[in-house]
Amino acid sequence: MGKPVQRPPELYRVILPVKNNKKASIFYSKLLHLKGKKVSPGRVYFECGQTILACYDPVADGDSLHGGWNLHPKQYIYFSVADLDSTFEKAKTLRCKRIDKAVKKMPWGERLFYAKDPFNNLICFVDEATVFRG
Repeated sequence: MGKPVQRPPELYRVILPVKNNKKASIFYSKLLHLKGKKVSPGRVYFECGQTILACYDPVADGDSLHGGWNLHPKQYIYFSVADLDSTFEKAKTLRCKRIDKAVKKMPWGERLFYAKDPFNNLICFVDEATVFRG
């Protein structure tokens, strides 16, 4: 009898540090067209397919900012969406700190736009029909 076949790990939660969970909940509810679920004073979960986006305010949860939480990540979090153009228009109205001037088509075929949310997190939205997995 051989080794059991192992499935690859599944990414099920991404923590997005924020300084104000109430504002983050409003921002992401509007941008993602999803209702967040408050699971603690400092956490709001959004079910994004098989992965949960967890907006996390460490101070509201009673955690120290000295615990290693980086409130300004240097990597983008990518979302695939069915209607990229309407998501882009919605993002332009939601006070992103930065947003591309237009939707772009990348050399590998993805249509997307990059932005920085009101909490300095880097986010990207990709047309689900053009997602490139390598």
